[in-house]
Amino acid sequence: MTELWVWGLFAAVVIALLVFDLGVLHKDSHEISIKESLLLSAFYITAGLAFGGFVWWYKGGDAGMDYFTGFLVEKSLSMDNVFVISLIFTSLAIPREYQHRVLFWGILGAIVMRAVMIGLGAALVHEFSWILLLFGAFLVFTGIKMLLAKDEETDVEQNAIFRYLKRHLKMTPQLHGRDFFVDGSRVGLAAGRYATPLFLALLMVEAADLVFAVDSIPAIFAITQDPFIVYTSNIFAILGLRALYFALAAMVHRFHYLKYALAVVLIFIGAKIGLVYMEVKIPSPISLGVTFGLLVAGVLYSLYKTRGEPIPEQHH
Repeated sequence: MTELWVWGLFAAVVIALLVFDLGVLHKDSHEISIKESLLLSAFYITAGLAFGGFVWWYKGGDAGMDYFTGFLVEKSLSMDNVFVISLIFTSLAIPREYQHRVLFWGILGAIVMRAVMIGLGAALVHEFSWILLLFGAFLVFTGIKMLLAKDEETDVEQNAIFRYLKRHLKMTPQLHGRDFFVDGSRVGLAAGRYATPLFLALLMVEAADLVFAVDSIPAIFAITQDPFIVYTSNIFAILGLRALYFALAAMVHRFHYLKYALAVVLIFIGAKIGLVYMEVKIPSPISLGVTFGLLVAGVLYSLYKTRGEPIPEQHH
């Protein structure tokens, strides 16, 4: 059982990071350069790894390795999320200087949403331990599906959630600066409160995170059932996603083959659960080593295979 002061410390660190990010680094809307994105990403990754060191000290080596494995898996799974977010911004013509604002509030929503999902998952695992077998089977199925899936162009405007929101949101036809909502009478529309395309982008980013959480949360429950490690590794991984987005969006095509390594990782983690029920436990250091090795191999192979490819046009 994790003591209350440790949860308080985690909350204080996350709040401090968010206040520093929004209140100091990004008080004004501006286009984030690749250099700034990489520096901020390095800062968040360092913070996540440092917290992992604290978990190692507080809970022991196995718990520390479980944290780092979860952090690594979540960080890697978020690569696909970057691609989808890039499509959302391009489809809605969101200028780069306003994208950070959408991603910042998207992260806040993700922190709350994942707390609810992880809390529900922890309660279910506690009451019905066999649910872990379902998680494992789901991960193996998802991994095989990723291995066999054909590459298809994703059209955000054909997405069911996008079409539903477009039909039901009272929305302005164009952006109005960095505002999520505007008074219609001030922008040449009938009186009333209108959402802007920036708010639609925020809702779509939240929907994308919900979809990806369906994969990532069973994956980390398959690694550890400690709610503290599950939640903290998840949150520290996605905190840096927003920062890393601006660098990765321009080069996400270079990581095309990473999905195959991720698929094998999901199959490995899912199979690990089945082995536990057969009284074969894979030690945490081996799990971390296999996960890290597969992902590094996926990244290196992707960079090798896509060398010399032109950078696709990005929306500005």
